[in-house]
Amino acid sequence: MSWLKRRFQLGDLSLPSNIFCAPLAGCSDLAFRRMTTRYQPGLVFCEMVKMDALIRNDPNTYRLLDYEQGMHPIGAQLCGSKAHMAGPCAKIVEDLGFDLVDLNCGCPVDKVTKDGSGSGLLKNPELIGEIICNMVAAVKIPVTIKIRAGWDSQHINAQEITQIAEAAGAQSICIHGRTRAQAYKGPANWDHIRDCKQVAKKIHVIGNGDLTDAASVENMFAYTGCDGVLIARGTMGQPWIIEDIYRHLSGLPPFPRSPIDYRDAMLEHLDHMVSYLPERQVVVDMRRVGCWYLKKGRGTKALRETLNRAQSIVEICSLIQEFRWHETNFSEPIPSELATCEAEC
Repeated sequence: MSWLKRRFQLGDLSLPSNIFCAPLAGCSDLAFRRMTTRYQPGLVFCEMVKMDALIRNDPNTYRLLDYEQGMHPIGAQLCGSKAHMAGPCAKIVEDLGFDLVDLNCGCPVDKVTKDGSGSGLLKNPELIGEIICNMVAAVKIPVTIKIRAGWDSQHINAQEITQIAEAAGAQSICIHGRTRAQAYKGPANWDHIRDCKQVAKKIHVIGNGDLTDAASVENMFAYTGCDGVLIARGTMGQPWIIEDIYRHLSGLPPFPRSPIDYRDAMLEHLDHMVSYLPERQVVVDMRRVGCWYLKKGRGTKALRETLNRAQSIVEICSLIQEFRWHETNFSEPIPSELATCEAEC
């Protein structure tokens, strides 16, 4: 069965495919999106922004929404629990030229959930419906929602929220297979995605969680019957994962990626950062960005450590260019090093 949809409709919006790149707080900035959009995902997102900050015209928040014309189709994700702000904020997003607006009901961090936002909304499904209704009424672009399976294993309510979101007019709902209590630990339970697909009538169900390569995407489609997938941490350090997924679902072999490909991608990503950010921020951010690209490479620990100590862009470039890439191997996973690297990021 062909799960890949080369044209995918969300209301009146026609997308290139049903393979999306997730909004990643602190990660999916302009430079990150320059790397992923070259592989033509069906949809990309800016980082999550808070409704309150949009209303206050906070310049740092608006900077998170920077994008380029070549990044369309692109979505913005709103975070907040004040229903009266939802419509005006969705309208701001629409006026900025975004193709879609999404409601975040999945962020698990305490500073977000403490006021009932993010996955805190999972405790109040009726409020979710009210917020979506207000967003739908305010804009012509599609309104979507991203949730987790539930607050914890004793309070799984993704199916209920799927039905509420559909009744409120959302065009799609993305279900992350973990609960809020799990945060980013433990396996994602795809049963919850499958269950939501079974109760959905018109709303598209998008699967999310543990999608790290093309094979896992195919497995999710086959197991859950979902309409599309949202790739999150799987895009970190391998922006070409979208291309790999397209080829795999089309019955084609993946393009081989050599250590030099990883080196060149790191340098390209660095160039995008340099063109957009002040030097000090580039130096700090490159510690985690470099970690993304190096996490699967045997023999890259020394480079990771020296990048963490680098003090300038010139030094970072030299470290990457002069590293002995021919002595590394990116073809075999390293579970222990991968776990360590993710903790550092």
